[in-house]
Amino acid sequence: MQEILTQKILLSHNNISVFIRREDLIHPFISGNKFRKLKYNLVQAKLENQETLLTFGGAFSNHIAAVAYAGKQYGFKTIGIIRGDELESKIFENPTLKFAQECGMQFKFVTRESYRHKTETHFIANLKHEYGDFYLVPEGGTNKFAVKGCEEILSRNDSEYNYICTAVGTGGTISGIINSVLPHQKVLGFPALKGDFLKEDIRKFARNQNWTLINEYHFGGYGKVNPELIAFINQFYLENQVPLDPIYTGKMVFGVMDLINKNYFPENSKILLIHTGGLQGIAGMNLKLKAKQLPIIAFNE
Repeated sequence: MQEILTQKILLSHNNISVFIRREDLIHPFISGNKFRKLKYNLVQAKLENQETLLTFGGAFSNHIAAVAYAGKQYGFKTIGIIRGDELESKIFENPTLKFAQECGMQFKFVTRESYRHKTETHFIANLKHEYGDFYLVPEGGTNKFAVKGCEEILSRNDSEYNYICTAVGTGGTISGIINSVLPHQKVLGFPALKGDFLKEDIRKFARNQNWTLINEYHFGGYGKVNPELIAFINQFYLENQVPLDPIYTGKMVFGVMDLINKNYFPENSKILLIHTGGLQGIAGMNLKLKAKQLPIIAFNE
């Protein structure tokens, strides 16, 4: 595990200070919140004497890549249930799936319709009939063990910050952060998905009330980007030498900077941005952008 860096980004607007916690530097392949979410799940799997991890994800899933590498590093077999049966013949065209397979992950490709039933009892029972016993890690990794790991993102040294900002996918990361902030701190979550359903998912794990979801910066929904976001990510790297992913952290940072310009934050605020990793997905995003003849994320080339 590498040292986690906190980097300051100077802003003159209302004397606001912005810092970014480089969770993406925790591990080269199990980065950011994926390391945090898997940490205690792997401990639990060992306690249960499980030899196989089974989980779920899409074509360019950070979670799939992280579980595959974690299995390789810590001695588990891994199985990935992949959304989209058309991907079965395209593994070597997909950098995420290719990486996961090289780490030893076995795939089962299912239709999008079938994938919607992945949490249902009969779906899991069929998987156990096919593969035998396994330790199930939910899509995105979120469960009580993941939240426990994400409660370790902040430390006592972070008491100086007024606002803690993070991207939100399945709700595990923000729940852990909510549980670990101090009473004077506010947590702002920036969902990568459309819809207001995440509040209920977060309330299952969050013990405090000092949090808000900012729903205006999903850029059309999960996996959706536009040239404005790509230009922002490229410019942010030029100015700060911090790479951002376009699915999660890039949208969150874009949102925070926009809110600063709109005077959302009080004068003299200290804001901590949590970089949750996800950089492995940039290669896949650039393939999609090139196919559409759109600007790409330049620092990854």
